[in-house]
Amino acid sequence: MSAALKVRVSAAKMLTPMVREFTLQPCADALPGFSPGSHVQVHLPLADGKVRNAYSLTSDPADNQHYRIAVRLQEVSRGGSHYLHRQVQVGDTLEISPPANLFALHSTASLHILIAGGIGITPFMAYIAALEQQRADFELHYLNRPGVSDAYVEELQQRLGSRLHTYACRPDLNPILRDRPLGSHVYTCGPQPLLDAVRQQAKALGWPKSRVHWEAFNAAQPGQPFALELLRSGQRLKVGAEQSLLEALESAGLKIPNLCRGGVCGQCMTRHVSGEIEHRDSFLSPAEQAEFLMPCVSRGCGPCVSLDL
Repeated sequence: MSAALKVRVSAAKMLTPMVREFTLQPCADALPGFSPGSHVQVHLPLADGKVRNAYSLTSDPADNQHYRIAVRLQEVSRGGSHYLHRQVQVGDTLEISPPANLFALHSTASLHILIAGGIGITPFMAYIAALEQQRADFELHYLNRPGVSDAYVEELQQRLGSRLHTYACRPDLNPILRDRPLGSHVYTCGPQPLLDAVRQQAKALGWPKSRVHWEAFNAAQPGQPFALELLRSGQRLKVGAEQSLLEALESAGLKIPNLCRGGVCGQCMTRHVSGEIEHRDSFLSPAEQAEFLMPCVSRGCGPCVSLDL
């Protein structure tokens, strides 16, 4: 995995009472370029150990002088969003991973239909900058709670005009997806029920899977502590209630490939040999879950789990 980048928080502001935006500038070398839909992992030094949370880059991909991210304060959280909202101040330094992209734009699309729910607007801010520069045909459908999760809505109203459609409750997806030009692509980011609804409606209308794109913003959730046995190395570890299995492996010095840390990309897929698993990923099929797990989000729900590591 690539080395972490050191950045300085050059600006921070509240976009809504629940969403805080950070501008990040490099401490030394120039920031790597990124493509629309990219995210970075922010390394957060919490009391129980370092946590890495993934956040979409909202800034213009054509400008790598700085990065921007927007973070929603989560009511149920292991502490990452609370740390960013309540402790990080302008002038502080943070470590982040280099950008990675699991939610890229498709340049050949005749029409880009963007459907965002709440903080799911974040990857689309970079999309919009790129699409405007390309003079591409697009529209944004934005489901939000006014005064709570409506980050960027005023800016977008001025910027997009009639291409922006806002909703206070989930819209009827049928007219959004029906009778669209050949070659249209739809992209959705937000809560899981919205993602499921978009994919189900697209399937019902005969959209090819290759033209339906989605990104979830899952994160590791707390659970019961459990023991971990690594069969190849002979190590025995403890996974704490607030710690993910992946974080326990990293704390023990193992380098596990990962990109999303949300059970979506499949990079950290690991073979489990014994022990009952609570699968929380959106990647593995039921048949694959019998043999593998995603340590970024999945947990043991018995006293001990054995892994082929």
